[in-house]
Amino acid sequence: MMTQASPTGSTPRRIVIDTDPGQDDAVAILLALASPELKVEAITTVAGNVPVALTTKNACALLELAGRRDIPVFEGAARPLHRAPISAEHVHGETGMAGANLPPPKLRPQAIDAATHLIDLLRREPAGTITLVCLGPMTNLALALTHAPDIVSRIAQIVAMGGAQREGGNITPTAEFNFFVDPHAARIVMRSGVPITLLPLDVTHRAIATPARLKPIAAIGSRVTDMVVRMLGAEDRFEKLKYGWEGGALHDPLTIGFLLRPDLFSGRTCNVDVEVDAPLCLGQSIVDLWAVTDRVPNALWINDVQADAFYSLLTERLALLD
Repeated sequence: MMTQASPTGSTPRRIVIDTDPGQDDAVAILLALASPELKVEAITTVAGNVPVALTTKNACALLELAGRRDIPVFEGAARPLHRAPISAEHVHGETGMAGANLPPPKLRPQAIDAATHLIDLLRREPAGTITLVCLGPMTNLALALTHAPDIVSRIAQIVAMGGAQREGGNITPTAEFNFFVDPHAARIVMRSGVPITLLPLDVTHRAIATPARLKPIAAIGSRVTDMVVRMLGAEDRFEKLKYGWEGGALHDPLTIGFLLRPDLFSGRTCNVDVEVDAPLCLGQSIVDLWAVTDRVPNALWINDVQADAFYSLLTERLALLD
C-alpha cells in the first residue's frame, strides 16, 4: 500500500481547481480556501452536475461568500468531447447547489476559456509548480492536453475525484458520474503521462456525512458552516434513499483532504483506463489493481481513508471561514 507525500516546507502548494459545483464541490473549494498549505491560483468550471453557466455562477458565488474575489474564474467546456451533455439536477437541484441560498454573484468569469488559461498558466509558470485538482468531468484538462501536449511535463500532479471499482457505478451499474459524463476526456487524461491520484467511489463511500460527523460543523454556527450543513442535507437525501446510509458521501472534498493530509489515505499504484466503446460499460474504470496485465501503472488509486480524522480536519478548517 502506498501514499504520496505533500511538499515540505512553508511554501503553499499552488493549485487550480477544475470543478462543476455541486454541493460537494462547494465544500471542497471552501476547504481549500481555508487551508494555508494551499494557494488557489484559479477556478476553472465545466459542465457536469449542472450546465456550465450555472457551475460558473456557483463558483463565483462561493468565492464571494469566502471573501476571495481575487481568485479568477475561467468558464470551460459546455459539453463533453464526443457525446451529448449529461447533468445531475436530480441530485444537486436545479441550480446545482440546492440549500446554499447564495445571492447572485457580482464576480464574473475571465474573458478567456478554461483550457486556454490552463495552457497559458502551465507554460508561464516553472514546471512542476502547479497541481490540478479535478472535481468534475475532465473535459477542460483533456482539451488542454490535446491542444498543448507540451504541458504534460509541466504539471506537478493531477488529483481527481473519479472512477469506481469495488463500489460499482453511481450513474450506471459500472460507471462513476464524472467518468461517465465524458469518458473520452477521462481516457485522454489517464493516458497522458501526468502523475495522477484518483479518489474513486471506493474511498468516498467510506467517508459518509453521518449526523454525528456533521454535528460539530453545525455547532460552529457561521454563515459558511450553516450553508454547508444546508447543502449537505439537500444532497444527502438522494444517497440516503439510494444506499440506505445515514447520510451522503462527501466525494470531492477528499481530494483536498488528500493534499492536506495524505497520511489519512491509503491506496495502490496501478494502471487505470476508461472504457469508451462498450455501451453497457461506458465510462467504467478499468483498474489493474493486481498487475494482471503488462499495462504500465499510471495512477495512485486511493481506496481507504481515516474518515473520522478527515471530518475533524474539515470541521477545523471550515471554522476559520466567516
